[in-house]
Formats: sequence, C-alpha cells, structure tokens
Amino acid sequence: MSKSNGQCPLCGHPTGCSSFYANNSREFYRCECCFLIYVPPAYHLSRAEEKAEYDKHQNSPEDAGYRKFLSRLYIPLRERIMTGAQGLDFGSGPGPTLSRMFEETGCRMKIYDPFYAPDRKSLSLSNQYDFITASEVLEHCHDPSADLDLLWSLLKPGGWLGIMTGMALDRNSFATWRYKDDLTHVCFFSKQTMEWIAVKYQTKMLLSGRDVCLFQKKKENTTQ
Repeated sequence: MSKSNGQCPLCGHPTGCSSFYANNSREFYRCECCFLIYVPPAYHLSRAEEKAEYDKHQNSPEDAGYRKFLSRLYIPLRERIMTGAQGLDFGSGPGPTLSRMFEETGCRMKIYDPFYAPDRKSLSLSNQYDFITASEVLEHCHDPSADLDLLWSLLKPGGWLGIMTGMALDRNSFATWRYKDDLTHVCFFSKQTMEWIAVKYQTKMLLSGRDVCLFQKKKENTTQ
C-alpha cells in the first residue's frame, strides 16, 4: 500500500498513514497510529460547495423521526447529567434540535455551527460546560485534532463529551458503506480511534449502541 504524503489530521503522525481505499471520487488513507480513516485535503469540497450540501438537509425540531435518531445520543447522555446543566451543541446544523431536546428537560443550552450559528462567543474559554454534544459532526471536520482539543478545553472537570458518528469497520465493509459516499464526510472513526482519543485525554470511552461514544473529563483531585 502506498504511503500518504501528508500527516494524520487527528494524531499528526507524519509517516504512518497508508492508502486504505479508493473509488472514482476520492482516496482514503488510514493512520496506523490512531486508526483514523481520512480523505486528503485535495479532495475536500470548497466552503461554498460544502454549505450547498448542508442546505439540502431538511432536519427540524418538529420531525419525530429526527428526534428519534438523535435520541441515540440524547438518552445515554441525559442519564449522566443533572437537570439545569449547561450544555453546548457543537455543529448544531440548520435546524437545531438536540439542543431543544435538552432544553425541554431543564438543561441550559448554547449552540455553535460554522455555517448556521457562527458566533464563536460560545467557544470562548470563559464558557465552561457540563456537557458538549457533537452529533454527526466529526466526520465533517477538516482538523479533528484542533476541534476535539477545543471541545475538551471547554468541558468542566467531570463534564461529558458525547459524540455520534458512523463507525468504520474493515475494508470490505467500507467499500459498500454509503456513509463514505457523502462528499462532506472526510474523517471516519472506528472503535479503535475512539479508544485512542480516550487515552489521549486520560479518560475512558463508553460505547452506547453502534455509533455513540461518551467521554468524561476527570474530576479535580480525583481519579476515575
């Protein structure tokens, strides 16, 4: 397998990334250190092209089916936080819904989205959150290392980061995986990648279902 000329966008490994899969549209590389599968920048959409794709989404807080989909992240995370907790929905999209679901059960929410809610005040370190959600977001991130570091820094000690994203499996499964065919998806995580993230942040990865991972930031002066 050929080696990538670039470095892994998650762990920064400069040489341990090999060609994993290719089709008529793009190439995909896999990092041998953190196991992230990623699309090189040469295949990324422009910002305008990316937004045009997101504008096609018809997600709405009134859509019961969409709420059911989001409940895969909402339920296990809500079970772990107190009523009145302060949360951030990172990558809230054109029709913020997950934030509404938490607000309906007594949580206080802020949202951020680079296209639809771009006010970065919610990402200021003066804000500290009891929990942060990133639902169907990380697969779109061009710099997942920086984004995850930022989110982790915004969590209070003892706070929770909840991630929902499609989980990559082996190469044969990847070849027929429709998730990879969305041209806005440029990073693909696996259970191994999530475990690597847990080690980086000195925590544990809790897997809920097939595509939800929860991480708790260490509490001050305690061990997990």
